[in-house]
Amino acid sequence: MPVDLKVPSPGESITEVQIRAWLKSEGESVRMDEVVAEIDTDKASMELAAPVSGVLAKILAPAGADAAVGDVIALIEEGDSPLPPPSGAGKEAAAGSEPPPDEAKRPDAPRVMPSARRVLGEAGIASASVEGTGPGGRVLKEDALQALESKAGPERIPPAASAEAPSDSAPSREPADPPPAPKPKASSRKARAVPAPNPPAVIPGATPGRTEESVRMTSMRRVIAKNLVEAQQTAALLTTFNEIDMTAVIALRKRYRALFLERHGVKLGFMSFFVRAAAEALRAVPAVNAKIEGSDIVYRSYQDIGIAVGGGRGLVVPILRNAETLGFAQIERAIADFGARAKQNKIELSELVGGTFTISNGGIYGSMLSTPIVNPPQSGVLGMHAIRDRPVAIDGKVAVRPIMYVALTYDHRIVDGREAVFFLRRIKELVESPERIWLEV
Repeated sequence: MPVDLKVPSPGESITEVQIRAWLKSEGESVRMDEVVAEIDTDKASMELAAPVSGVLAKILAPAGADAAVGDVIALIEEGDSPLPPPSGAGKEAAAGSEPPPDEAKRPDAPRVMPSARRVLGEAGIASASVEGTGPGGRVLKEDALQALESKAGPERIPPAASAEAPSDSAPSREPADPPPAPKPKASSRKARAVPAPNPPAVIPGATPGRTEESVRMTSMRRVIAKNLVEAQQTAALLTTFNEIDMTAVIALRKRYRALFLERHGVKLGFMSFFVRAAAEALRAVPAVNAKIEGSDIVYRSYQDIGIAVGGGRGLVVPILRNAETLGFAQIERAIADFGARAKQNKIELSELVGGTFTISNGGIYGSMLSTPIVNPPQSGVLGMHAIRDRPVAIDGKVAVRPIMYVALTYDHRIVDGREAVFFLRRIKELVESPERIWLEV
């Protein structure tokens, strides 16, 4: 009797997920606790394991589909005997899952998902040349599409395009009848041609192949969009700015960089200085660390600071719990770990919830100045930016110093302008004179 594969509950506030990818095809054998699918929630990705050993009999929710917590998304036939080949779409998936003979013989051939294999096969791209971002280095459909988009040159020119642009030295001849066009396969990425306003013949230099591509938003991106709009509509957001002379921090890093790396096994970055400075500033201005619940203001005695890091599928904000108790080495190790796991989509859901304040460093992407948006229900976010040499007045003289612009966006419903300015000025004082962090003055 088939066993139901159900969507588990990822967390209290999550009721819907999106099927990101199936790692097994219909008719394939599975082992108990083996990962068979990946699902996306509004906060992170999760792996879904088989509850029993047997054969994946039927997939009820394809990749890209939405499913509610508790929904049955597949059936697993318990036991060791294989099922007959699936029909319809299942046959196509099973056929697509078979690797080419030359790759199947190679022991180091990457594990390629069926949907990714079809994309690569149609484009003539060897799977060995594609780096997989899925669990265990699996090549997912997203990796195949990325490889397809980045591959340029003669290898990507289809035969029809080559026939339309013959070499000047080749004799002209009547084109042969084109082969019948292959029937397009169903995909979650839909492309549609945009008709030109006039026939191409009357538009000098017109470029053929102008298309638009419709890609379904992931669960995470949909919730991010919803939260950002909600923050703009419900909170009274205001941003204040300041500039920080990074001379002292740069000198400290240069002086102790090698010793810090040797002692702690991690590089000394700028973020640890800002995390410690933010923790001290949050103590001094508790309203920035508070939140609104109905008609109440909830003040916290702890600082759980979220650090925005780039992930494999976008920006995530894992939390440094009790940041006020962490040393520089602990902060740098935690941030390095977050960054590495975010690229592999391995951040746990529990690490993304419950922050009281956020720090976002747009400077690593070259941002000079920005107005970050508060992540509800938090009341503040600190934006760091690129460090640039600028002329500044010091003791009546002009000097060139490494300057970083910083921004604090805050909820004016709970944080007054005076408090916001004092908070950012406190950050400036502590970073410009980092010894004050240790002395707590």
